[in-house]
Amino acid sequence: MKTPKIITATEATLLVKSNDVVVLGMAGAEPKEFLKILHERAQQVTNVKVTNCLPFENAEFMINPMYKSSFSVDSWFYGASLRKAHDNGNISFIPNHLHLAGRKRFEHVKPNLFVGTATPPDKHGFMSLSLSNVYEKEAVDLADIVILEVSPHFPRTFGDLEVHQSEVDYIVNVDYYPPVLPDAEPNEKDIAIGNFIAEKVKNGATLQLGIGGIPNAVAHALMHKKDLGIHTEMFTTGLMKLVKAGAANGKRKKTHNGKHVCCFALGSQELYDFIDNNPSVQILNGHYVNDPAIIGLNDNQVSINTTIEVDLTGQCASESIGHRQFSGTGGQVDTAVGAQNSKGGMSFITLYSTASVKNPVTGEREEISKIVPFLKPGAAVTLSRADVDHVVTEYGLVSLRGTSVAERVQLLISIAHPKFRDELRAEAVNLGYIQS
Repeated sequence: MKTPKIITATEATLLVKSNDVVVLGMAGAEPKEFLKILHERAQQVTNVKVTNCLPFENAEFMINPMYKSSFSVDSWFYGASLRKAHDNGNISFIPNHLHLAGRKRFEHVKPNLFVGTATPPDKHGFMSLSLSNVYEKEAVDLADIVILEVSPHFPRTFGDLEVHQSEVDYIVNVDYYPPVLPDAEPNEKDIAIGNFIAEKVKNGATLQLGIGGIPNAVAHALMHKKDLGIHTEMFTTGLMKLVKAGAANGKRKKTHNGKHVCCFALGSQELYDFIDNNPSVQILNGHYVNDPAIIGLNDNQVSINTTIEVDLTGQCASESIGHRQFSGTGGQVDTAVGAQNSKGGMSFITLYSTASVKNPVTGEREEISKIVPFLKPGAAVTLSRADVDHVVTEYGLVSLRGTSVAERVQLLISIAHPKFRDELRAEAVNLGYIQS
């Protein structure tokens, strides 16, 4: 049986050749040592296509424009580093729904190399991909060369992300810890939004939550609930706290009863300690976890996502600010539609009623409404108005399910900031959505 060869990170980069497609582990599963020095290959290679998702590392090959003839980046989800590097001209976004992201991409381009992270092999030779199985296991199965940075500090997790060492070509032994995402403290707006949602969530509901102030506020507001389940794209510190508090136990789930299901984990060191060797947490393939048909199998599935702006008909721009890519579709559509497939399920789109932005003419900051007559020119519609369900701001919660355009215009204006409501109503009249 084949055993992987132990090499250094430098030797790993030497395996990259011109015209290769290199797929990287996402978020907490990024191979840090490989990324730190990949740019050193720039003089020897051209047209290397790197595919990543939600990168945390400010890798030199990616952010420095001097390397753009050697490396380009196609990404499923932008983070801060990609937003900053986008104008270099060699960064592009891959439109996707998370549950089909890997499958569609790998039908388009076959990965020559997959480079990710893993735990050391156990006594049976199995390694865990640890923090992400969104597309990583698929890439392992398809890539010509598999390279894993192996650290004893990564949590050993279960699901279907176990890889036998015979499937791995090279191991780079490293000693770093996974990245920690600080636990965002909810502000007053977050708490108000969280409370509005918590009032709607029944005991025994199954949750999908993201990360940030609003999801943390929702998690905190749900601490008194009973028998909650977890079927989520991302397993977060907030969800872990619900499990530890006894509010979430998965007893009423129709699928994976008693298990907390996700396709990646990201958060605090406490979260990583909790999921380490914990069979109650199942990190399953993203193609399965985020399939709307699978999500809908659990009763009372609740999906909670955020957006950047919502127009008066309900269209949600959640991934771009105008034409500029800001983040990604991720699993927003997967989970919103999946929750509505569920018996008793509900989807919530959350946002603050206003944002403070710089006026392009005066340079002064001004407050604008995030509920708008129409989206910014070029904005990507992430969640269509046909798929939006509940919308929540700090001023209230409205259900758009089954409503006409005229009805939803009035509902959305009711949760806009009061100082913008008259203006929005006048715009709606001008657009012919409602009568004066």
